[in-house]
Amino acid sequence: MAPVPSSEAAVTVDVHAAKALVNSGHKYLDVRTAEEFKKGHPSEALNVPYLFFTPQGREKNPEFMEQVLLICAKDDQIVVGCQSGARSLKATEELLKDGFKHVKNMGGGYAAWVEKGFLVKTPLEEDGF
Repeated sequence: MAPVPSSEAAVTVDVHAAKALVNSGHKYLDVRTAEEFKKGHPSEALNVPYLFFTPQGREKNPEFMEQVLLICAKDDQIVVGCQSGARSLKATEELLKDGFKHVKNMGGGYAAWVEKGFLVKTPLEEDGF
C-alpha cells in the first residue's frame, strides 16, 4: 500500500454524511476547547482541543498530535468536528499530513449538528440528572 502523500487535501463531508459515518463506527474527534465541549457534544465524541483561546488570542495546542495518538490510531476511521468547520479543517489537514489515513472534516461543525436536531450530550445528562 502506497503512503498517503502529504499534500492530499482534506475531504469535507456535510453533517448528514458525518452522522452516518459516526453511526457506522467512525470515531468523532471534537477539536473544540474543553469549555465548548462541556456545553454539549455528540454522544460518542472524543475531545482533543486544536486551539486554545488565551488572553493573547488563539494558540495551537502544542500537544495536539500526541493527545490524538493516545485515543486514535493512524488507521482509525475518524470524523473531525469543531464549532463551525474551520478548526476541524485545519486539524484534519494536520492529521493527514502526519500519516492518518481515514480522516474527514465535518462541514458546518457542531453548530450544523445542533441545527439539524441531531442528538447531543449536555452537562446535565453527563452528571446523571
